[in-house]
Amino acid sequence: MLGYVGHNELRLTPVARFPNGPITLADGLHWNVSGLFEHVLTGLASAVKQEPDLASVAVDSWAVDYGLLRNGQLQGEPFHYRDERVTAGIDDVHERITSEALYAATGLQRLPFNSVYQLAADRLAGRLENIDGFLLVPDLVTYWLTGQQHAERTNASTTALLNVGTGEWDFELIEQLGLPRSIFPSLIDAGSPVGGLLPAVAARVGLPSLEVSTVGSHDTASAVVAVPAVDEDFAYISSGTWSLVGVELPSPVTSEASRQANFTNEGGVDGRVRYLRNVMGLWMLSETIRGWEEQGETIVLADLLAAATAYDGPVALFDPDDARFLPPGDMPARIAEWLTERGLAVPASRAALVRSMLESLAGAYAKTIRQAVELTGKKVTVVHLLGGGSQNELLCQLTANHSGLPVMAGPAEATAIGNVLIQARAQGIIEGSLESLRSIVAAAFTPKQYLPK
Repeated sequence: MLGYVGHNELRLTPVARFPNGPITLADGLHWNVSGLFEHVLTGLASAVKQEPDLASVAVDSWAVDYGLLRNGQLQGEPFHYRDERVTAGIDDVHERITSEALYAATGLQRLPFNSVYQLAADRLAGRLENIDGFLLVPDLVTYWLTGQQHAERTNASTTALLNVGTGEWDFELIEQLGLPRSIFPSLIDAGSPVGGLLPAVAARVGLPSLEVSTVGSHDTASAVVAVPAVDEDFAYISSGTWSLVGVELPSPVTSEASRQANFTNEGGVDGRVRYLRNVMGLWMLSETIRGWEEQGETIVLADLLAAATAYDGPVALFDPDDARFLPPGDMPARIAEWLTERGLAVPASRAALVRSMLESLAGAYAKTIRQAVELTGKKVTVVHLLGGGSQNELLCQLTANHSGLPVMAGPAEATAIGNVLIQARAQGIIEGSLESLRSIVAAAFTPKQYLPK
């Protein structure tokens, strides 16, 4: 995404898009990050041709997954967080530390794919032997661009290995878990310079002077920067494959009630805390569509959503966060299984199934927002729904209905907007607090309002 930023300007131009799906290798499910980097270089070269005076570039991605290095070389493609290897890692971690103590140290929601569990699984399998580097995905791409190894804090905070109080690696915890402390790179804040491109990369993209900086490298951290809020009394939903639902706080909340509710304290830009819970997102719908298309059908999403919107029969709600919905596979069958176990009616048509999915997601969003308010005491008068899900009008309206709050939908490319704003501030093109950056977003993008019905 090519971003143009100034005091009175904020716009994006898509330059290159490319597929990003998991690959199955002999030892499990992985990401083709080496292939993704080739796409990154091709996209950067296209951006340079379109705009030769680029000021900088910065990388964000999903969280928790990482590459392991030896002598600077990647040792196999990173595992995918949906790979099933982590079960042994979860057991190993909690033989060494209780859930309560881990939460007190890191403030992180317990999710089966957290980096701490993945690393424990890798240690048990011998994959950490002779390893001297650990880089989360955006840090790995940044390393390949610059030759510099760092860990940007917002994404590092999702590992469950960063101390929630200090914002530094918790080496006491790391050693308690039997992980090699030497593999963890130095931490760096969002908005910090990293360096110039490596000569081979610069030659490939055609711009030797391009600077690389850090941003909120966890995509949600960048998205929250781009909330077009006019005051602080908001909740946010970053809606995509996953839905991250929460509020922004100045300091973490690590009470027992917070742990029991499975809320997380992730790092935000400028030291803010993203107090949130992961809710299963539009992954369920996309995986359902993928299954239908594998059967040879052509699915038009707009038609599917129109039918779900028009459906006026009763639908049963289910818990989208049930672990059975996490792996790839036959999503409609698993939803039917969940409902049948509880004596609830199984949707009899595709329109009813999609309506049930979106009603269930919206109900989970509303429940999470109410819990966040109860646990933090923060006042919430509006919900900002960002990301790809903001284009799903039915989901936005249902979220307003279930929460009883107005929903402001958009911008859809919130992550890219937050990314370029922090780059622009790092370059001295703009200045100010997150609130001032959000005022730029609010002036440039008008969200669509959905009132409760």
